Amino acid sequence: MRPGARPTAVLASALVLGLAAGAAPAVAAPALADCNSAEHAVLLAPAATTRREARAHWLDRRLLAWPGAPVSGRYRLHHAERGALLAEPGMPVRGADGALTLDIRAEPLPAALAERFAFVGAGARLELAALPPARLQALHRGQLLLVREDDAGRVIEATGLQPAGALDDLYAAAAGLDDLGVVVQRADPRAGAPGSTRFRLWAPSARSVALCLYGKPAGKALSTLPMQWDAHSGSWSARQGVDLSGAYYRYLVEVFVPGVGIVRNAVTDPYAVSLSADSARSYVADLASAALKPPGWDAHTVPQGARAATDQVIYELHVRDFSINDASVPVARRGKYAAFAEAGSAGMRHLRALAAAGLSDVHLLPVFDFGSVPERGCLIPAIPADATADGTTQRNAVKAVAERDCFNWGYDPFHFNAPEGSYASDAEDGAARVIEFRQMVQALHAAGLRVGMDVVYNHTYASGQHPKSVLDRIVPGYYHRLDADGQVERSTCCDNTATEHLMMGKLMLDSVRLWAREYRIDSFRFDLMGHQPRAAMVALKALLAADNGREIHLLGEGWNFGEVADGKRFVQASQLSLGGSGIGTFSDRARDAIRGGGAGDGEQELQSRRGYVTGLNFEDSDQASASIEPLLRAADLVRVGLAGSLRDYELTTHSGERKPLARIDYAGQPAGYASQPGEVVNYVENHDNHTLWDVAAFKLPRGTSSAERARVQMLAAALNMFSQGIAYFHAGIDLLRSKSLDANSYDSGDWFNRIDWSYRQNHFGSGLPPTHGTPAYDALAAPLLRDERLRAQPADIGFARDQFLDLLRIRQSSALLRLPDADAVRARLSFPNSGARQNPRVMAGRLDGRRLDGAGFAELLYLVNVDPRAQTLELPELAGRNYRLHPVHLGENAADRRPRESASYEPASGRFVVPGSSAVVYVVVQ
Repeated sequence: MRPGARPTAVLASALVLGLAAGAAPAVAAPALADCNSAEHAVLLAPAATTRREARAHWLDRRLLAWPGAPVSGRYRLHHAERGALLAEPGMPVRGADGALTLDIRAEPLPAALAERFAFVGAGARLELAALPPARLQALHRGQLLLVREDDAGRVIEATGLQPAGALDDLYAAAAGLDDLGVVVQRADPRAGAPGSTRFRLWAPSARSVALCLYGKPAGKALSTLPMQWDAHSGSWSARQGVDLSGAYYRYLVEVFVPGVGIVRNAVTDPYAVSLSADSARSYVADLASAALKPPGWDAHTVPQGARAATDQVIYELHVRDFSINDASVPVARRGKYAAFAEAGSAGMRHLRALAAAGLSDVHLLPVFDFGSVPERGCLIPAIPADATADGTTQRNAVKAVAERDCFNWGYDPFHFNAPEGSYASDAEDGAARVIEFRQMVQALHAAGLRVGMDVVYNHTYASGQHPKSVLDRIVPGYYHRLDADGQVERSTCCDNTATEHLMMGKLMLDSVRLWAREYRIDSFRFDLMGHQPRAAMVALKALLAADNGREIHLLGEGWNFGEVADGKRFVQASQLSLGGSGIGTFSDRARDAIRGGGAGDGEQELQSRRGYVTGLNFEDSDQASASIEPLLRAADLVRVGLAGSLRDYELTTHSGERKPLARIDYAGQPAGYASQPGEVVNYVENHDNHTLWDVAAFKLPRGTSSAERARVQMLAAALNMFSQGIAYFHAGIDLLRSKSLDANSYDSGDWFNRIDWSYRQNHFGSGLPPTHGTPAYDALAAPLLRDERLRAQPADIGFARDQFLDLLRIRQSSALLRLPDADAVRARLSFPNSGARQNPRVMAGRLDGRRLDGAGFAELLYLVNVDPRAQTLELPELAGRNYRLHPVHLGENAADRRPRESASYEPASGRFVVPGSSAVVYVVVQ
């Protein structure tokens, strides 16, 4: 038995005792059989189909808006407790319990409402007469239809309503709830106190809520009891006079669902901190209990390697990828949290080496409970042994079981506060995932690495009455962002959440704070962060600092798109809106310039849109020719990245004009957008899109050797490492990782997502990828996959691994490569080889280290030559310096011998010779 687990018989007695000792129920107790019945039951379906669309909006408890409706005429709000309303044009409304007449409002909306609902189109603004709060609350528990009628009371048109504004106003007090979910008061045998367990669920539109308690993750319920309604907060609660730790529970929520009727949903807790397998039941847990902590958890320390945001050097890693193919990990632990506790494994040795060289953080792809992987009986595709490099049998095997296999990136949130069960040794045991998640964090901390989480609060796995929908089955129509017709927006890929609504925003903040507090997470990467309000993210940053007494760094994808684009619904947490917040956003400026092309490129663009390191430098050796122009433009954007994408940093561009980075164009946007370097995340590869090795396969000349390709990859890594801001790297970039040309491997199984910690191969040529499969793509990809020159050799992988470590050491050696503020970047960073007379094949950056703590050197100069041939730079302004090669280059085990053997500097003239495909760093010692 796991330490702290409680025998079923003891739990059963506790549950019965708790029911007897609980407060008197507010309504009649539901039948125990209801807890064991279907997850979804329609209790009352109207004779006629009720309306699903909701084109009108509640703005607050009394004000409504119907965009497109005329600002004259007769409007009434019809209501029916049992959901039997029928509104047919030309007929009076039938099935109503009553109707409330609405006044057309002529005066402007209050400023706060006008700002919040600015996205709602012009039309009728309506006002409900003052009603007692209890009456208003009752209306939201039944069916409501807003109807425009003629003078005889016949329907002209009718619509449902989007409820968020009213619920936020009526239940504003819910923002202060600090006990949503389960709170356990542990027993104190010395005082004779049996402990207690309190449950609370926010369900303001529910007609009733009951609690089902189970002794085990499977089997019949042991007890059920009604929950008490709190009209002030819109929540339901129940208290048991016993510590129920180790039990399981669900809620029975009776609620009206537009288009369906009155339903009873057996649903898990949105605030559940753990679950049984496949998220079937929530788990009662006190996360402060010693039974849920690995040995030494409370005493273990968090590495302090990233005090400033710009100290972060991040390695993005998927839990399953980390160990599933690592033969040095016991079979039972492969692909699991527990693999990180295998200190002697090849993967952990690799991570420790990175940490020793200067890596600060490992960021884990989603590790909260997600809905896309079966936690019991998941499958592993059987790949035929005779599959060819360009074959289709591999992808056919993967696709055949994709819905049931053990792999997914995990961007499918099911329960935000609980660890994912498929990574636990026993998904059925609610304690296992908690303990083993903490073991993973503790092991990474012991290796000298901070731990970051990739979090996804912009969408859920499902909405509506789907079995894997949680939020919408409790408060229909509230937690998700709806379009003009009341349908769930899906611009993110899935069912978008509305973090601008009070309780969805609270859920996000509460959840992140829990992960930081209870699991000691050190930083958070927000998926599609631009779909969330800036105000919520800024508030979260402050709350985390107050909670933990240390800086918890926040960063995310600040892309501007979808229904919230350009601030349509609120000021977004997007690239151009986060200046001054201290929150980092991924920059696509230098990424696209270095790699070439963009995230949405098709077959033709993959070949034709080359980047600074991936082919532009090969096109023409005559620098005076017209074809040098794309290389010059790319070089300017690379400098934008090296300068931290700071909007006020001034650069002399290839045209000879000196201007701030905000005035340099990037696809119609300002290239420079950040206020401080800690607000930009620099990267050249992450889990999305092709790996760098794979994109270079399309762009570099086919004859380029695998050794030269390895050098190209490390040139990109060097440019990223030398850029001001946060440095972000995809796991395996240092091992020349390939996904066999798969640009979207989120559901491509273990086969196409492999990492080889033994450094023997990079898995290029593992078959045609599953997520493309078009004839055009296959025709382009197949010859590449067959080409042996594009497959990394062990020597190439060894070079890249060791060169990446050297680059980490160089960055770690000096604060000049991670300046904490914009003033320091402007004062200390310059680009000697820029402007109209530059050699664009060599990126040169000079950093002044005088009077800077941690600089290590009086001056640092990096020279990155992206051409295979040696290049000469004449920089007379740098004559007379006491430059010497960086100590890392001079080390006995330096990965790249070219700087020491072939680089040169003539002090008399300022003439530099930079070896081909090399990153060379000179320093002036203090």
